Amino acid sequence: MKTKIFKNSNKILLIMVAFVLSSCEKDFLDEELKAQYSTEYFDTAEGLEDLTVSLYGNIRWHFGFEWAYGMTLYGTDEFTNANDLTNEMWNTYDSRLGPMGANPDTGAANWNSTSPAALWDQMYYGIASANTIIANADIIEDDVQRNRNLAHAYFLRGYNYYRLAAQYGGVVLQLEPAVGVVRNFERASDEETWAQIISDFRNAFEHFEGEIFTYGKGVTWTKATAGHFLAKALLFRASERNDDWNSSYIDADLEEAVQATTYAINARGALADNYRDLYADWTGVDSEAEQLDEILMAAPHNDDGSTTGRFGNRTYNYFTPQFSAFSGGWVRRGVWIGGMDFQRLRPTEYSYKVFDHVNDSRMWKTFKTVYGINNVIDDELGLEPGDPGIVMILNTEDDNTYNNFTFGASIQNPDWRDVDGRLPEWELGSRQTETSGSLTSTPGQFVPNSLVLYQNGEYVSPQFKSTPISNFFAGINKTDDGSRFAEKGDAHRDVTMARLAETYLIRAEAYVRQGQYGSAMDDINTVRNRAEWNEGENRSYYVDGSQAFENNALNTGSAADNYINSNLDMNTYYLSNPDLEVTTAASDLTLTSFPDNLPEEDEEILSELGVSGSYERALHFILNERTRELLGEWQRWETLSRTGTLIQRTTTFNEEATDITPNKHELRPIPQSFIDGLLNEDGSNLAPDVQDSWQNPGY
Repeated sequence: MKTKIFKNSNKILLIMVAFVLSSCEKDFLDEELKAQYSTEYFDTAEGLEDLTVSLYGNIRWHFGFEWAYGMTLYGTDEFTNANDLTNEMWNTYDSRLGPMGANPDTGAANWNSTSPAALWDQMYYGIASANTIIANADIIEDDVQRNRNLAHAYFLRGYNYYRLAAQYGGVVLQLEPAVGVVRNFERASDEETWAQIISDFRNAFEHFEGEIFTYGKGVTWTKATAGHFLAKALLFRASERNDDWNSSYIDADLEEAVQATTYAINARGALADNYRDLYADWTGVDSEAEQLDEILMAAPHNDDGSTTGRFGNRTYNYFTPQFSAFSGGWVRRGVWIGGMDFQRLRPTEYSYKVFDHVNDSRMWKTFKTVYGINNVIDDELGLEPGDPGIVMILNTEDDNTYNNFTFGASIQNPDWRDVDGRLPEWELGSRQTETSGSLTSTPGQFVPNSLVLYQNGEYVSPQFKSTPISNFFAGINKTDDGSRFAEKGDAHRDVTMARLAETYLIRAEAYVRQGQYGSAMDDINTVRNRAEWNEGENRSYYVDGSQAFENNALNTGSAADNYINSNLDMNTYYLSNPDLEVTTAASDLTLTSFPDNLPEEDEEILSELGVSGSYERALHFILNERTRELLGEWQRWETLSRTGTLIQRTTTFNEEATDITPNKHELRPIPQSFIDGLLNEDGSNLAPDVQDSWQNPGY
């Protein structure tokens, strides 16, 4: 059973109070908010244990608002902005992305825009708590409890500094509890900052008791979690962004990264059986999808009122197209559809073309391509609730099936069908089962809205419903949540922050950097083999977290009908691969040569990037594989910045990133509000040139 973790409300470096949880003999799930305590409470073993539990609340912040995607996914090769421009500057890199913040006064679209100060401020909250635990740990007499508290404190401090360094470079290293108001700090170098992060993760790795789920499986950090992030930090220090100073560390760091990832892989066992198990097959609060051994770290959420608000899970808002608007009213939004249509994150062409559209099941278990009609607009068309209302055809560049069609409001002028705007019937049986499913039971069914990726070899998808930017695209389903109690209510599902498939890809990259391409290929194949279609698997079946609505108290009356009519459990696999016969055969994604003779889709991408040489080909293939496996999982910007590929890949694949600038945008601006608040030791203001020295280049 998973623990309910409440938010950590300790204050940044200056005042520290925490919400403390009462203990419960039978079930940690039933803990309730008890009281606020003065800092003296944290001079006791009980207080430090409660403060340790509260650390889990700090990581929930990452997914509570627009910053979840702004600083992690925008401005990369994978996602660009759709018609909503709340965080446009994080994608375009224009002058509004600066140290002064982001709001209408500085040119942002609205007050929801993400300020570069958001992460900076929030990470130090958790660091303050961790410092208190580390400083006071000696008062804990029980060795097991002391090591457990230290392991968590070192891990959270290392993780928070990791997030800061990944975005800003060298930062302020506050390693002891602050006394009074402190306004004179020193900024550590990149080298010093990464040394501290690695030290903290090493300490966490040493103090954890192995795979002991102290606070409940599916939430608790373990030795494998620490090993995963230790390897990530070591790989970061050894990567291209730190080429100016890291040469003496590289060999040892790569070897240690291999050792740390090997522990995690061996300790946590195999990957989940089916890629769908990780995200699409989420059935409700604390469901089996959140208990998988593959999950190494997650931000905990549930249906308790204390996990709502700014620290609630808002991620279901950001990946979905504006279906209620472009559908002409045929598909209304509501809690029965697992995602809100906030149209923040539009996949780039790269994010579609990087997949093998036929053999890689991850594509069809990730992208939502069909919405059912839940509101009949025109009775004369003969459409009924539950008929397809929106159909997105994810074809490939070499497909000529749809060259002469006029898309948009409907599929028009098909030369292989009798009636305009009608779709074929795929003889696969009835819907709502995992072994069969049909797009429609009526041959030649009219569909009010349709989209295609390619016509005549040209990527035409952004031309659909552009006002002025496309709001009609296939979104991803990794955050869909049908358990919400209101249309805009918080989601109740955990947010996965680290899992074993990435651990394999981290080790593969370390092997590549060591020149061990055979070992790297073995790890990559482990990930790709799980992505294959299984024998007997229905390739047109689709499901996502909307299914949690089946167990939602709101699932009554018309809402129940809307759920059934909206979520049709099917995709456009066969429409998107029109030359493919219906099959339930297993597919094969196994690499037999690496990094030479890569799959066709990778060769095309590497050609566009102008990549050559074994190392560069291998590195960029892994970046492609990370997209296929980890699309939308909150870390793309840091990965590209770390590997020195941010400018190259973003300028190639993200047309909206018009102002991205080398030697500037690989780092974020240090918040000006922080710099303005700094004083010299004598209390005087910093000289202008000293203030300037705090800021990252180019800002």
